[in-house]
Amino acid sequence: MTTDTILIDVDGPIATLTINRPDTLNAIDLPAVRALNDALDKVATDPEIRVVIFTGTGRSFVAGGDIADLNSRQGLPHYEEFAEAIHNLFRRIETLDKPTIGAVNGFALGGGTELLLALDIRILSDKSRLGLPEITLGLFPGAGGTQRIIRQLPLCRAKEIMYTGDMLTPEEAVSIGLANRVVPHDELMASARETADKIAAKSPLVLKLLKRTVTDGADMPLSAALRHEQAMIGLVLDSEDSHEGCSAFLEKRAATFKGS
Repeated sequence: MTTDTILIDVDGPIATLTINRPDTLNAIDLPAVRALNDALDKVATDPEIRVVIFTGTGRSFVAGGDIADLNSRQGLPHYEEFAEAIHNLFRRIETLDKPTIGAVNGFALGGGTELLLALDIRILSDKSRLGLPEITLGLFPGAGGTQRIIRQLPLCRAKEIMYTGDMLTPEEAVSIGLANRVVPHDELMASARETADKIAAKSPLVLKLLKRTVTDGADMPLSAALRHEQAMIGLVLDSEDSHEGCSAFLEKRAATFKGS
């Protein structure tokens, strides 16, 4: 399955969405936002797909927003159109009921790092570069980056990244907790697939409820989040998969999870 802007490859339980605007280093404009939403419509509703990998073509993951497009915009139309659309898209990705993996093949700047902040697991090529350089253009991150990064990194480090606009090496990104690991460029997709296969072998129902518990709980006070977890694990124990997993452990065999 393909579109002009997003390539969709489904291999067993793994879907790979490849952002395909190499002439702009995969910069995101409004048509790209719409194409990503269309791609998500396909993978979100396919019960056979258990994990989604995001990557880019060429030497970029996502180089950011389309600067020429941004330069043509004024505040209120931007707020009502592009900003609304990209905020909704990234929140949709962040709350997708299937685990997501970023396979960062090159530049992930501006909107690229903001997309990464909405993904569950982040694997970096040793050729990648990350950062939020909007300040050098007289802008600041406007696709959720200002809020997600301060919730994921120490505040002083998040502010330094946004205030200076400096690029991070993949090793620096991992060292501060912005990504999971760095791998040689030629091993990037194999590493992402290995992780995806490991996750896809688990119960898709339990993964969905686990992700909801973590994502929703992050926005709650601890006391409410703990009550939320208590209720969600109760739902899990009503599933066939939870008892299949426990039975398989007791019977010393591999579990077969069906998502029910």
